[in-house]
Amino acid sequence: MTGAADLAHRLARDAEAVCRHYLSNGRRQGRWWLVGDADNTRGRSLFVRLHGPERGRGAAGKWTDAATGEHGDLLDLIGRVCGFDDLRDTLDEARRFLSLPRRPRETIRPPSPVGSSESARRLFRAGHPIAGTLAETYLRSRGITALGDLAALRFHPRLHYRAGDHAPRETWPALLAAVTDADGTVTGIHRTWLARDGTGKAPVASPRRALGHLLGNAVRFGAATDVLLIAEGIETALSVRAVMPTMPAAAALSAAHLAAFVPPAGLRRLYVARDNDEAGAGASAALTARAAALGIAAQVLTPRDGDFNDDLRQRGAEAIAADLRGQLAADDVARFLDAHRG
Repeated sequence: MTGAADLAHRLARDAEAVCRHYLSNGRRQGRWWLVGDADNTRGRSLFVRLHGPERGRGAAGKWTDAATGEHGDLLDLIGRVCGFDDLRDTLDEARRFLSLPRRPRETIRPPSPVGSSESARRLFRAGHPIAGTLAETYLRSRGITALGDLAALRFHPRLHYRAGDHAPRETWPALLAAVTDADGTVTGIHRTWLARDGTGKAPVASPRRALGHLLGNAVRFGAATDVLLIAEGIETALSVRAVMPTMPAAAALSAAHLAAFVPPAGLRRLYVARDNDEAGAGASAALTARAAALGIAAQVLTPRDGDFNDDLRQRGAEAIAADLRGQLAADDVARFLDAHRG
């Protein structure tokens, strides 16, 4: 059965046919295929070498996107164009294109955690800034309008989704969130598939999924120095930041991961924006106890409704600000709440 290296070589032997199929909005110019990007938009930023040796410098099938710095071979390109986050899906798609039999799934070893992190990094690089996209529409539909300093979020217009191994593959727009460690290295990615108009989540069985190494890490907004806000969900963290936009924040993505979050070095105070349920209470208690053992002053912030995004949508930013005023340390009220509100 053909492996990844052999598939890449076979694709390179007919690079122009690959480009005409997957990058149909591009055009040939001499020894190159030119297109706007790997989302098949019109333009000249991404270029694929159509002819050259099988290996080494100038090899056929090698591509580069001058705008983003992304590069690779045609197997990488197929995975990027199709939005696959699993190498197995990319290999199957390449075999389909080459009219080769698909490899039985049970004979393929699951990817290693390192590979999962690398897949997460590649998928995040495939996204676009959220400004003007359906990802921005989605966040605004959740009452989140403070959209600056959101480098951890990107948008993918056509991300593949499959409910199960044997379910048909669908394509939906998606909000991508980079999960990073304390050093800023991307270790995983969180995906939220969106409705086609961006006004909510996609009508699929599990519109939120994560890939890579999440334990102890988080989606981060702003650089933490001495104070940090940590929440379960992305929307919860951004809802608190709606009234304190200079407060560094992070989203652990679940109650279990909130309890396991690793506070960064040098932290003086940790605010835990809990969800108002039993899991949220347990996770926040576990994290605050561990933070205290590390010499970090920890304070739980409690919403009135299910979470702070519920509060934002149902009661508004002014009500959240009033509630937080009584839960923050006095110096942080002045530093993060009053300073913004003038």
